[in-house]
Amino acid sequence: MLEKNFEPQSAEPRLYQAWEDSGLFAPRDAAATDGAAGAYSIVIPPPNVTGSLHIGHALNNTLQDILARYHRMTGKAVLWLPGTDHAGIATQMVVERQLAAAGNVGRRDMGREAFIDKVWEWKAESGGTIVRQLRRLGASCDWSRERFTLDEGLNAAVRKVFVQLHKDGLIYRDKRLVNWDPHFQTAISDLEVEQKEVDGAYWHCAYPLADGLTYEHPVAFDDDGKATEWETRDYIVVATTRPETMLGDTGVAVHPDDARYAGLVGKAVILPITGRRVPIVADDYADPTKGSGAVKITPAHDFNDFQVGKRAGLATLNVMDSLARITAADCPDVPAEYEGMDRFAARKAIVVRAEEEGWLKAIEKTKHMVPHGDRSGVVIEPWLTDQWYVDAKTLAQPAIAAVETGKTTFEPASYSKIYFEWLRNIEPWCISRQLWWGHRIPAWYDDDGNIYVAETEEDALAQAGGKPLTQDEDVLDTWFSSALWPFSTMGWPEKTEDLQRFYPTSDLVTAADIIFFWVARMMMMGLHFMDEVPFHRVIINGLVRDEKGQKMSKSKGNVIDPLEIIDDLGADPLRFTMAILSGTRDIKLSRQRIEGYRNFGTKLWNAARFSQMNGCARVEGFDPAAAEATINRWIRGELVKAEREVASAIEGGRFDDAAGSLYRFVWNIFCDWYLELAKPVFQGSDAAAGAETRAMTAWVLDQTIKLMHPVMPFITEELWAQTADNGAARTEPLLIGAAWPELADSLIDTEAAAEVSWLIETVEAVRSLKGEMSVATTRPPLTFVGPDAATTARIDRYREILMTLARVSEVSVAEAAPEGAVTFVAGGATAALTLAGLVDIAAERVRLNKEIAAFDSDIGHFGKKLNNPNFVSRAAPEVVQEQRDKLAEAEAGKARLQEALERLSRLG
Repeated sequence: MLEKNFEPQSAEPRLYQAWEDSGLFAPRDAAATDGAAGAYSIVIPPPNVTGSLHIGHALNNTLQDILARYHRMTGKAVLWLPGTDHAGIATQMVVERQLAAAGNVGRRDMGREAFIDKVWEWKAESGGTIVRQLRRLGASCDWSRERFTLDEGLNAAVRKVFVQLHKDGLIYRDKRLVNWDPHFQTAISDLEVEQKEVDGAYWHCAYPLADGLTYEHPVAFDDDGKATEWETRDYIVVATTRPETMLGDTGVAVHPDDARYAGLVGKAVILPITGRRVPIVADDYADPTKGSGAVKITPAHDFNDFQVGKRAGLATLNVMDSLARITAADCPDVPAEYEGMDRFAARKAIVVRAEEEGWLKAIEKTKHMVPHGDRSGVVIEPWLTDQWYVDAKTLAQPAIAAVETGKTTFEPASYSKIYFEWLRNIEPWCISRQLWWGHRIPAWYDDDGNIYVAETEEDALAQAGGKPLTQDEDVLDTWFSSALWPFSTMGWPEKTEDLQRFYPTSDLVTAADIIFFWVARMMMMGLHFMDEVPFHRVIINGLVRDEKGQKMSKSKGNVIDPLEIIDDLGADPLRFTMAILSGTRDIKLSRQRIEGYRNFGTKLWNAARFSQMNGCARVEGFDPAAAEATINRWIRGELVKAEREVASAIEGGRFDDAAGSLYRFVWNIFCDWYLELAKPVFQGSDAAAGAETRAMTAWVLDQTIKLMHPVMPFITEELWAQTADNGAARTEPLLIGAAWPELADSLIDTEAAAEVSWLIETVEAVRSLKGEMSVATTRPPLTFVGPDAATTARIDRYREILMTLARVSEVSVAEAAPEGAVTFVAGGATAALTLAGLVDIAAERVRLNKEIAAFDSDIGHFGKKLNNPNFVSRAAPEVVQEQRDKLAEAEAGKARLQEALERLSRLG
């Protein structure tokens, strides 16, 4: 007999160990599953070795596990390939901080090899944390195939890809602007840049015109915007939020159609402080409506200016070193007093000088967005430096075509727009990082600066004719190795059986924020090296926010730790919550919701316990198609419908629909109705009906547990085990290895469905009416008014059940409604509930009017907000939708109460 409660704390470790020991996480033998045709595969988005399981991981990996468990049960050979990412800058940062905290020397003092040894030590100690935590979530990955982006096999794959792309002319070295982190002294990707709003200023500076040139500048305008007054100027005003970069200015840009400066294009200004002569150029980048319409151009320290500089042929002058200190290395005209000065100190010094010398015309306070390193927290500097690049535009074309032609699809399809937008406007991909932890770039240099790209140093030496070589100090962007993940993890460049069976993979489950950085790059690399897409479908999950829709953060104190939830409530409630709330919209999560879905697991457990207590056991050879009782013919059909809904939803990546269908079937249909309808049969004297209903209950429960398993694996596996000796022997000792239910359409009985639906509608209508009239605990008589023969027959068959479930004193048939009765329609028949003497009409009328007034107040409140254009246009979409939902609920509640008030008036 089942214990009173399911205890996840003791059961989950035991059950997970049994799954691992069974070997069922590994794919079935190819011969048993029709080779590649019977395969289903997913590669896990590799979490960082620095990380621990957060709520986003809980969502993403729950959805992957649902897919893996479902397809495993359908008989496919399932490979869910796990692994972790070395996470270059994040991991290096952690280890450097640990060294500093322990009072050790920095990495540059200890040397590259010694530092890398320290990182590997840390990885061995802490790198498996998230893997252990994924096991606690129930992830059924094939851990025997676990990979790491820096393991020997993937390292070889990375080197081969780099060398091949270099041979193909798709990897090259170039001097371009990058996002430079002065703290870590490395280039970083756009993904690692966080825009923060800060207090700042526009400093309006006058740049004197060269060669004694002057021009007439408009200073007054009429109502039509035409100039009416001018002044003679020998300078152009430019505005900047970064005065320190003026030391690297190589031009001033004005719009080609800006009449104010038409005569100045091709002339020059003299740059204050340096005395450098820089040209005035025409470029569409300059906006005539902003400020003076003239902008300073610093190609080496601004991404937009870099493009202007390329178009205008301007020089690019670095005025900062790798620590963002001013340097005259590229700019001999930078005064020595600024040499080695921090950029922000230089800013203050230049502003003071501008004030003193009179060329600072105005200071305009402002708030503006400034890029920061997401890990270092320092302001990112656009910096001109030599880096390695991938010709992403060339690689992007097949990746675009693959989605256009449907070889890979997005679910939801709308996310393909984000994918296309980025790939169609893609820039060269900077792949080098000035770090030590990562895949070292396989390029070597001789003393003359010649470059030799090879997979090994021996090959490079052979290319160089034996000349002494030095390997490139840089490592590759983490996303470079991650881009190879779907095929490198399966043994490429070797032609392995796994590649033959499982590539392309079936699905990729990931979040929208890495469509650019990971999904698109995997598509580019997969198509180039495998001549095939890396996955057939990309399922995008939303972000998890708190119950108010706010982003979770430690500073706000609204973070939900999935491990704490698992400790307290078990993994299943968390998993079910993740599934039922998933979808295109971001998830609003609260602990209360998870606790609510724990009750759902308890409901299933109690249903199994009730079945056991009533002698429901599997019967060898039981054929549900041979059932005769109406409720048994009905429940088997409802099970078939539920199976179709759940299977279709999982296969379609609609996890919320799958969980919703499970909830409705288990709670509303099986527990609330079937078991209630079965009780009288269990307690009755008809032995044959009792035996059939007990066998049907056991059979339906078994199939239900199977349907539930992908979403709530632990409690269902425990139920499978705890009921194993209850009746006929099981063919599958573990539920994870059981077959998904195969249910014929012929099990759906429309006649039985119609009959039970009539019964349910009638009971629900009576319960609802009694609730509205505040007589839920009383037992008034129920009368059917003038029913037809078919309804009369149903009334006779179900009289006792109606009295029990609807809680009425009697059920009768009459030609007219009794005095003091309220009529209603249920199941296509007119019925009447006699409430005279049971209801205090005056008090009830007061109560209903009071509640209607409360709804009116709510309707007015929500309506006023929604009729305010400022609220609708400025509030977050989810906040507006929440108000609309509340208005609809209030209007529906008022309508119900008005109907009850109308019924009340008929009583007197």
